[in-house]
Amino acid sequence: MSSGTRLVVLGIQGAGKGTQCVRLSHHYVASHISTGEMFRIAVMTRSPLGLKAKALVDAGELVPDDIVMAMVFERLDKDDTKNRGFILDGCPRTVAQAEALAEFLSPEDIDAAVDIVVPASMVMRRLLGRRVCVDCGHNYHLSAPPKVNWTCDICGGEVVQREDDNEETIRRRLALYDKETVPLVEWYRGRGQLESVNGVGSPDMVTARLVRAIDARRSKVERQP
Repeated sequence: MSSGTRLVVLGIQGAGKGTQCVRLSHHYVASHISTGEMFRIAVMTRSPLGLKAKALVDAGELVPDDIVMAMVFERLDKDDTKNRGFILDGCPRTVAQAEALAEFLSPEDIDAAVDIVVPASMVMRRLLGRRVCVDCGHNYHLSAPPKVNWTCDICGGEVVQREDDNEETIRRRLALYDKETVPLVEWYRGRGQLESVNGVGSPDMVTARLVRAIDARRSKVERQP
């Protein structure tokens, strides 16, 4: 399907996936595909899939796999991902989604599934201190706020704490990750596609580890007959 880099980036919320996916997309000149951003745009533009997803979320329900994957497949079918590859951020989240992705990409496949590993205690600190622009979605932190009065440096929007960035909700998200996504990590491990990378340290340090792991895996695959 694609001649470029094809990566799935995994990791618990707060592991730094968003930051690292942007960096990897720049490094490999591949499209960063964030399901969170896709949903936000789909809802804003009132696309048919976006309206379906919004109705479910507003009703307090999870968006089912078929709607999630339909949006992802629609995006993966664009010319940029076919020519330059992709960095998938936020999908797949479950084994069922991973199986659907593998079937869609067949007979080709991803280069690797990269799991960014950080302790739960660090995730808690990161998410409790996270602040987000209500307009463009750019992330900040109490330790690294915007330059002027909690106004986004990028678009000028208001920077606030997300309603779900509280201790009780974060603990629920951690439990959901253990239930749904840990089996996904093992699924990719069983297929020989998993690279686990230490996510503790500065963004530059983590990026360097990710690039080393990805390049080593791609080099190994290229040497195979």
